[in-house]
Amino acid sequence: MTDFLATFNQIIDKSSSNPSTKNVYEALISAEKYANQNKIKYDFSQLLGSWQLCFITGTKKSQQQRGNFLKNGFYLPAIASIIINYSIPENLQQNKNQGIIENIVKFGLVQFNVSGVCKFINNKNILAFDFLYLKMFILGAKIYETEIRGGKENETTFWDASLKDLAFFRYFLVDENFICARGKGGGLAFWKKK
Repeated sequence: MTDFLATFNQIIDKSSSNPSTKNVYEALISAEKYANQNKIKYDFSQLLGSWQLCFITGTKKSQQQRGNFLKNGFYLPAIASIIINYSIPENLQQNKNQGIIENIVKFGLVQFNVSGVCKFINNKNILAFDFLYLKMFILGAKIYETEIRGGKENETTFWDASLKDLAFFRYFLVDENFICARGKGGGLAFWKKK
């Protein structure tokens, strides 16, 4: 177990160089296997807060299309920042497994925020979500805002939607300093606490 934890801790340790993409990919696979074998369970409260995406492999489809480029995944370049934020607003306090998801993508002077609703399925460590709102900023000033994918209307139907109809992450490692998940499309991802 400690091998994959050592790899993940090396990623978040600012004083050391990043491990190779092959090592990170193998660590993600090992962590997922460990979680499945040991039936480790998490809850939504452990995901609350902001997490910066550090490493992704892409979906299984994109890996097949791009061959060796995505084989072991890649680190996000320093010029780009992708932060995912989970929170529980007051109107959802009655159910501790429902909340808000926000993805903040920064590239140079431009920032896109997509947000929506999410629900955590405890016995599967799955966080299903739907992005329903988009905002765009340049130099910190909001220049565009709109509903997407049905917006407010789809927000009300989300809670009863089938998992097969939703995007989701299956979290297999949740630590106070980092989280790891596999997406619905089969890609792997590693985030560090922001």
